[in-house]
This record gives sequence, structure tokens and C-alpha cells, in this order.
Amino acid sequence: MIGGGQLGRMMISAAARLGFRTVVLDPDAACPAAQLANETITAAYDDRDALARLAGRVAVVTYEFENVPVAPVSALARIVPIFPPPEALEVAQDRVVEKAFLNGIGIRTAPWRAVDDPQELEHAFLDLGGDCILKTRRLGYDGKGQAVLRENGNHGEAFGTLGGVPAILEKKIGFEREISVIAARGQDGSFAAYDPAENVHGLGILKSSTIPASVSAEQAEEARGIARRILDKLNYVGVIGVEFFVGRDGALLVNEIAPRVHNSGHWTEAACTISQFEQHIRAVAGLPLGSPARHSDGVMENLIGSDVERVPALLAEADVMLTLYGKTDARPGRKMGHFTRVSPRSER
Repeated sequence: MIGGGQLGRMMISAAARLGFRTVVLDPDAACPAAQLANETITAAYDDRDALARLAGRVAVVTYEFENVPVAPVSALARIVPIFPPPEALEVAQDRVVEKAFLNGIGIRTAPWRAVDDPQELEHAFLDLGGDCILKTRRLGYDGKGQAVLRENGNHGEAFGTLGGVPAILEKKIGFEREISVIAARGQDGSFAAYDPAENVHGLGILKSSTIPASVSAEQAEEARGIARRILDKLNYVGVIGVEFFVGRDGALLVNEIAPRVHNSGHWTEAACTISQFEQHIRAVAGLPLGSPARHSDGVMENLIGSDVERVPALLAEADVMLTLYGKTDARPGRKMGHFTRVSPRSER
């Protein structure tokens, strides 16, 4: 496992249930995943000697976040199988490449333009019209590396605020809701997708995911079909998160893809027999995919910063499944854990 955050921790837990031993590589010897792994290699993600040591200890490599350096991982893939494939990392790490890939296979997104300097930004803003969102092309997550641009704002200042790095300008569109689909593809090309979840964000960070989402059966099936098209085109193996905007006209536009297990799929551990974490381990290990069917409805909420103080009250509730990440410092904006409140499955 390259990366030792909470996603790695939860995948390692699922791997242990299936009888696998795990080795995690992370710069932090006290990372959340290290508390559960059988072995930890403390090194930078681009440390080729450490990666070679990892390759010599395992039968397959996976990763828990999409900002793993592509070049050393691609080199590692010549020694040991790596899933998802490095090509998926290349697509997901650059928002311009990602949007071009999606549009190139016939998947709709919000209108966008690549922006490399303040002058290009002004032209792109006039071209798109209306309010827009400026995002760094790389390394943005949980609302970081973004700025909202309005008609009379100082656009050059916004570009500078993001560090003056290559960026993408996306037209801000009106939408009814945000949903996501967690899907998986096996080494044999098999496919499984969970029901779409409806997501609510605050300050760029996911606050809650509700299952089932308030979408029609046709929209849910379309979202699953889009996810399958992405996975097949990338020759993907593992779990992926695909985020959508649902337009006021009912159209689905892909916001972004994440080549890993996803925060909006955490509800699966409480409302499904096979969680997204086990599904990912099954896929990368060459095992049959499990059923994505849910047995319950649910609402997953993140515990962010001081929200962790709610833990005693949550433990007193009968229908709550709680997961903590083993972090000790509850900083503002930091995900400390999550919980899912389940209820009997509805007809939707």
C-alpha cells in the first residue's frame, strides 16, 4: 500500500479480513495505516530504493490517494503488478487531462478552459461567461487550490493566490444536487457499481453522503454506465469514485474522478455486505468482485476537527456505525473519522 492515511487504514483492515498481510509505504512512521499494517516502510513516495524494497516484499501494489508520483510508480509497475494502473493516475492528477479524457470518450463536464497565466485567465473568463471556478491543475483536494471568480472580481489576484501555477477555469453551473458512484472493475473485466449517493459539501469538504440519492432509476443507471465507460477505457482494476453534478434539466455532468476508494463510499461498510474497501482488495488481488447491493439506507457524516468530540454520544446510538482513523491531533478541517446512521432499506 503506497500511502498510509485513513483510506489505506480501512483497506488494510479489509485485506486482513481476507487473510492478506500488508506492507505500507509512507513518509510518516505514525500514519493511520501503520497502526494496522504488518510492516511499514518509512520513506518518501518517490524514493526509488524504498519502492524497490516494497516491490520485493509483496505480490501486488495499490495506493490510497491520487497524488502519488507517476514516474516512480510506472517504473515500479515493471517489477510488480500495480492496480489501479499508473495511466489512471496520469489522468486523475491533472484536471485538464482529466476533462479532456472525459470529453474525448463522450462524457459531459462543465465547460472549461486551460489557463497558464493571468492574460489567458481573462480571455477564458470572457469566453465562458458568468461565474467561474479557478482550480490548480494539480494537487488540489478538499477545497484546496480553488477560487471562485465573479464578473467584477480581481481575476489576476485570484491567479496569484493559487500560486501562479497552471490552472483550469470551469464555468460554475446551476445544479440540483451532487451525487457520486463508487464502482469497481476486476482483473477479468468484471464490473460492479454501488447505488449513487447524494453528497453535501461545506467549505470544499464532504460533510455527508445519503443513500439512496434523490435521482430516478434512469439517472442512477446512466451514472453507473458512465462509470463503466471510464473504467473500461482506462483498463482499470480496483475501485473508483466518480462525482457528478445533476443539472436542473436532469443531465449528468462528471465533476471529477478519483482512482481509489472514496469518502462518499464510506457508507458501504455499514449498508452493504461487501464494502468499497473489501471490493478494492478483491479487485487488485484478482478475486471475484462482491455484490454491491445494499441491505439498508444510510447517511454517512464525516467527523471533521472538533466533531470528534461527538464520539461518546454517537456510541450511545443504536443504529450508528462509527469509524475513527487513529489520528490524535484534531485540527480544523482534518478528517478524524466518520459514522453512518443506517435505517431499513426503502424501495428506491
